[in-house]
Amino acid sequence: MNLEEKKPSFFIGDLPVYGDLILAPMDGYSDLPFRRLARQLGSAVSYTEFINAGEVFHPHPKLEQRLQFTESERPLVYQLYDHQPERLLAAALILRQRNPDVIDINMGCSVHSISTRGAGAGLLKNPEKVGLIIRTLSQALDIPVTAKIRLGWDTSSQNYLEVAHAIEENGGKMIAVHARTKMQGYRGQADWTAIARIKEAVSIPILGNGDVKDVADIERIKLETRCDGVMIGRAATVNPWLLSRLDRSQVPLQMVRETFENHLRYLVEFYGDYGVILFRKYAVRYLAPYHYQRSLREQMLSVLSPDEFRKVSFLIFEELNQV
Repeated sequence: MNLEEKKPSFFIGDLPVYGDLILAPMDGYSDLPFRRLARQLGSAVSYTEFINAGEVFHPHPKLEQRLQFTESERPLVYQLYDHQPERLLAAALILRQRNPDVIDINMGCSVHSISTRGAGAGLLKNPEKVGLIIRTLSQALDIPVTAKIRLGWDTSSQNYLEVAHAIEENGGKMIAVHARTKMQGYRGQADWTAIARIKEAVSIPILGNGDVKDVADIERIKLETRCDGVMIGRAATVNPWLLSRLDRSQVPLQMVRETFENHLRYLVEFYGDYGVILFRKYAVRYLAPYHYQRSLREQMLSVLSPDEFRKVSFLIFEELNQV
C-alpha cells in the first residue's frame, strides 16, 4: 500500500506523517546512514543531528555531511540550535534553500556548554524568547516550525506548560517533549504525566520522549499521555528494530545479520573506510546478546578496511548460525 492510500497518523501543519514512531535527533548518531536504516525499520520522520546556527554562516568541516539527506527520508527535519532569534532566522532561511520539510528548534539539549549560554535547554528559562523565536521563524518560512523541549531547567522551575503555550500561540506546529528537566540530563525517571498535561493544554501534535525502551513502553506512553507519536532515542541505538515494534528478544539472527550488513554498507558508502570505525559502536550493540569467540570480537574492533571487517563479521555470524 502506498502512502496515498494510507491514513496519516498526524499532521505537522499541512504535512502528513505516516507512522507514530520516530528516531530522535541524537548528536553522533542521527547521521544519514543511521537515519536511512531507521526509516527502513519504521521511523516516520527523519531528524538531523542538531546544527549550530552559527556554523551555517561559518561552516564546520563536517557541516555538509550533517546537512545531506535523501528523498526517501522525507519528511526531513533540520534541527537548529542557538540563543539568538536573528541568527536562528538567518540560518533557517539559508537551510530552507536545501528544501527540508520542517525546521525544528532544539530547546532540550542539556550539554553544559550549550545550555549555559542560553541555547538548547537554556531557552526554557525564557518562555518569552521561546515565543519570539517561533514567531520570527514561522512568519518568515513557508514550512512548519517545531520545537523539542524538556520540562524545565530543574525540578523547581518546570514551566513546560508556559513554554508549550508560547510555542503553539506563536505558530509552532508540533512539540517533541523529553520528559526530564535540564538538570536531570538522562538520569532519573521520565515524567510521562507532564507529557499528558501538555497534550491536554495544546492542540498541535505532541511527541512523547523518554524511557521508551521496549514495545510495552511504546503502547504504555501512548495510552498514558495520548501523544500523537513516540520519539525513541538511546534505545534505538541498542535495538533499532524497536522502530518496527520488535523487542530485542524477538529479532531473529538473520534479521540482525541483514541490518548489521546494511548499516555497515551505508556507513562505508557515506564516509568511506572511516565508516568501519564509526560502525564499531553499533556492531558491539548488535552482537551483545550473543556469545562468540573473544578473538573474533577483538579482530572486529581493530580492523580498518571494509573488506577485513566483513571477513571477520562473516566468521562471527557463521559461528552463531551453528549454535
